[in-house]
Amino acid sequence: MQWQTLSNRPFLPPLYWRAALKRKISGTSLPDLGLRCRVSVDPKAVAVYRKVCGFADSPMLPATYPHILAFGVQMQLLTDKAFPFPLLGLIHLSNRIRVHRPLGGVGELWIGVHAQNLKPHAKGATFDLITTVEDALGLLWEGESRMLCRGVKLSGPAEDEPLPTPAQVSELTRWNAPSDIGRRYARVSGDYNPIHLSALTARLFGFPQAIAHGLWNKARSLAALGEHLPAANIELFVEFRKPVRLPSEVHLSASAAGSSGEWVLNGAGGIEHMVGRWQPIG
Repeated sequence: MQWQTLSNRPFLPPLYWRAALKRKISGTSLPDLGLRCRVSVDPKAVAVYRKVCGFADSPMLPATYPHILAFGVQMQLLTDKAFPFPLLGLIHLSNRIRVHRPLGGVGELWIGVHAQNLKPHAKGATFDLITTVEDALGLLWEGESRMLCRGVKLSGPAEDEPLPTPAQVSELTRWNAPSDIGRRYARVSGDYNPIHLSALTARLFGFPQAIAHGLWNKARSLAALGEHLPAANIELFVEFRKPVRLPSEVHLSASAAGSSGEWVLNGAGGIEHMVGRWQPIG
């Protein structure tokens, strides 16, 4: 892996312009490239993120917040000329977070981003976008987002083992996903994908309504789970099923608090939006 160190967090507008211009698949292999960048945690930005995602005040960063710190670096990688797949149109299938140590007293951090594990899929090909966060003591946090690019032709069998629907769960809470949550989350995350912003922009990409960001659904669920979850040495895995159309009401069901467990986010008519589990890091 060839690692490149960025002098500053990437400025997003040019990256969105680059993403808009690339609409075709240009290859079938991932670049041997990783990006690193030093970032600072802004307490005011964290406070706004907490409000948008429903997290209570705490000295600990939300487990999903490092994704916000890393978003610009991820965009820089995914819009690089060597990256073969167009960013617009990528589908986020699943997300795994590993919190190795408590996310408290965090100031200066190093973010690392690279892509790996390109595999055939029934609808194209998948790859894993890997994000690591380190502090002065070493590895603090890891994220793994599995992305699908439709239309990629790879040889070999397509492997797909979905997470089973949790059985031993009971309803914990429910909430409304308002029509403007995509725009509000975009302002705190930098993710202005048109499918999340309005019905008008979502229709350009085949969606009848705007849909909530998958990572907002995950963050909102983790905020609701709250004391169910350990603060560290925890892996949080979710699969995104059907998108949450905006506006809509959803309800969260989960197993009892403990070192491991499961949850599911459902909508009207029992539709499964997301299934997840938590467990100690193995």
